[in-house]
Amino acid sequence: MEPYEGIDFYEIDALLSPEERMIRDTVRRWVERRVVPEIGSWTEQATFPRHLVSEMGDLGILGPNIPGEGSPELGAVGYGLIQQELERGDSGLRSFASVQGSLVMHPIHTYGSDEQKRRWLPLLRSGAAIGCYGLTEPDAGSNPGAMRTVARRDGDGWVLNGAKMWITNGSIADVAVVFAKADETIRGFLVEAGTPGYSTVETKHKWSLRASVTSELLFEDCRIPAGAALPGALGLKTALDCLTQARYGIAWGAVGAAGACYHEALRHAKTRVQFDGPIAGHQLVQRKLVEMVSEITKGQLLAYRLGRLKEEGKAKFYHVSLAKRDNVRMALQVARDARDLLGASGITLEHASGRHMANLESVHTYEGTHDIHTLIIGSVLTGIEAYR
Repeated sequence: MEPYEGIDFYEIDALLSPEERMIRDTVRRWVERRVVPEIGSWTEQATFPRHLVSEMGDLGILGPNIPGEGSPELGAVGYGLIQQELERGDSGLRSFASVQGSLVMHPIHTYGSDEQKRRWLPLLRSGAAIGCYGLTEPDAGSNPGAMRTVARRDGDGWVLNGAKMWITNGSIADVAVVFAKADETIRGFLVEAGTPGYSTVETKHKWSLRASVTSELLFEDCRIPAGAALPGALGLKTALDCLTQARYGIAWGAVGAAGACYHEALRHAKTRVQFDGPIAGHQLVQRKLVEMVSEITKGQLLAYRLGRLKEEGKAKFYHVSLAKRDNVRMALQVARDARDLLGASGITLEHASGRHMANLESVHTYEGTHDIHTLIIGSVLTGIEAYR
């Protein structure tokens, strides 16, 4: 099998710095060597490759854009390229890194105390500790402000009660960033694994993101010290800020998943012989391949421009919504077309497209559904919040 070289129909590589290309190629080679050969088996067995976490830490790809000792402090485009290559391997792998960096390290760095930063950021950066992010609830998905999890003051600490649902990394996390209603607002807390009253239940029987850990977090009179509160995490806007960081990585990751599907479809089309010739010579097949490259190229340009805006401090939450919304839609369609082009072979785990297709159904939903991002952008255009 020829190595993956990526898609560069519009010579976007020329827009990247030598450092950005080096970062991308380093992660690309690691994914090719450590993930691609085994991901089908991990998916079939519904197993998260936890043994790769320390390797990701050694590579410096856990929270590489979060300032601190041992951090390369990458620009937004360099960070995005890492997410692109991780999701080319599998959405579950990118989800892990995205949660670790954008949804755990980012709120600790941005809203945490000096003590919380000193304790947790080095552990999370190295992969010695794993984090998760508790915002979504069984009855509060697209409307997180309707959460029912509460935190009440009790002496010099807090007591948490409630539940969080669909939490990536939940059952393997050493620390959870948890948002709860408290003192007539919403506050963020750090809850450590093993705290009395805190438990997790892993979500089983998934047909999507099977190589990823998804869990429910349960809080039953869970008592945490005053120092567990994130001092700056006050109000729902702080929780949404974390989501904006994660959605940015998804916009790049989706491009990676789409690229993997196109690469597989093109290789298959050149080697699969029907009617006395490779199917790549058929007009309808060529049309599908052209549509794939066209959509992926637009997705690359969208992610790249968003990254540069982010580096310039000009990226807004609605810019991120547009890129997350459109690139995931694009990647899901590319995966479906690739699976179709592969025929019956496309449903087996020996091929990547069907796995990516199933994973992207989840990516299409989490971190804000396609419809919610549509309404976010619509509210910016019209000044009317149609989801109210």
